[in-house]
Amino acid sequence: MLKGSIVALITPFNDDNSINFEKLAELIEFQISHGSAAISILGTTGEAPTISFEEKKAIVEFVVKQVAGRVHINVGAGSNNTAQAVEFAQAFEKLGADSLLVITPYYNKTNETGMLKHFTKIAESVDIPIIMYNAPGRTGVNLSVEAVEVLAKHPNITGLKESSGDIAYVEKISRYLSNNFALYSGNDDMIVPCLSLGASGVISVWANFMPDVVKELIETFATNPAHSLSLQQKYLNLIDSLFIEANPIPVKFVMNQLGYNVGSVRLPLDEPSERAKIQLLKEVEILQ
Repeated sequence: MLKGSIVALITPFNDDNSINFEKLAELIEFQISHGSAAISILGTTGEAPTISFEEKKAIVEFVVKQVAGRVHINVGAGSNNTAQAVEFAQAFEKLGADSLLVITPYYNKTNETGMLKHFTKIAESVDIPIIMYNAPGRTGVNLSVEAVEVLAKHPNITGLKESSGDIAYVEKISRYLSNNFALYSGNDDMIVPCLSLGASGVISVWANFMPDVVKELIETFATNPAHSLSLQQKYLNLIDSLFIEANPIPVKFVMNQLGYNVGSVRLPLDEPSERAKIQLLKEVEILQ
């Protein structure tokens, strides 16, 4: 069972918006040396919607080679086209992914039976485990509690990244957690509440530049929950600022201000507004 701080890694770009593989290697080494339990690539934070299939395959191949088995590699393989998601899943499995992150179908907004068939089809197309991803604010559809109850029993569906921000929903699905099905907070501002309801960790944007703190927050929760809560509260304003505009616009801006030089975002994402920059720079100043 995958546990701990899992970084939702950004995708670094060169000035011409091509993939910066040299920087990607640096980011991977930074995360491994600072104790992240796993690296999740090609998700929302990794700008998957604007990365071509060929680029995705090149990134997965590169990351697998760079990691060389030192940490778990989770790869985003979601689509609102089930057949395409299966194609992604099978390709990434062949390239060496350890698990897959699969978001609920967006835009076409399937019904309950379609949702069940979508995840089941993908899970049965590969031998590596699937982590489902619920982010209704982005997709326009919520993975129902009833669907989680059914899908949690599938032997190849081993977890859920939960990003609805609804703690009541988290409490309801916590009934279906087991040794074979884990919960991961998808919201950095809700790590401690999710841990209190049985979450195994977080898939974190924040961990891109503060992996030590996120790791500490999670690892101390079992023995010193008050300390974990104090860390959550200490950095709450920073966390909130990371979502002042669409992720990963703010986190890339912050990382560049901190000297990581990860490049810009791809259109239709753009640089933060001046108002957002002011708030983000205040948080960067505190960190420095």
